[in-house]
Amino acid sequence: QVQLVESGGGLVQAGGSLRLSCAASGSIFSINLMGWYRQAPGKQRELVASITGGGSTNYTDSVKGRFTISRDNAKNTVYLQMNSLKPEDTAVYYCNMNLRRWGTAYRDYWGQGTQVTVSS
Repeated sequence: QVQLVESGGGLVQAGGSLRLSCAASGSIFSINLMGWYRQAPGKQRELVASITGGGSTNYTDSVKGRFTISRDNAKNTVYLQMNSLKPEDTAVYYCNMNLRRWGTAYRDYWGQGTQVTVSS
């Protein structure tokens, strides 16, 4: 069984910073793509940032220059450093990993979500 456990969400004032972490545990053979998604009330879940196994990153336009995604392969962990936060960044943030367990094919796994609230 694989679990993705997120941490680091909370309440912050506009202009502040937060760092999200997501650690995967279980019988993991390999992790391909890691990413962070978010879902605000009444909106669809959207991709915020992703990082490949080789370290290539991708960001949605609204967070470019403010958010940084990184990964620690030894710890099966992905991070999202969020700076210069804005009220419109308020959402539940979910981590996603495309990984393979021993003896299985790659598939997507999701974290439980962590609330990020930015006050104006």
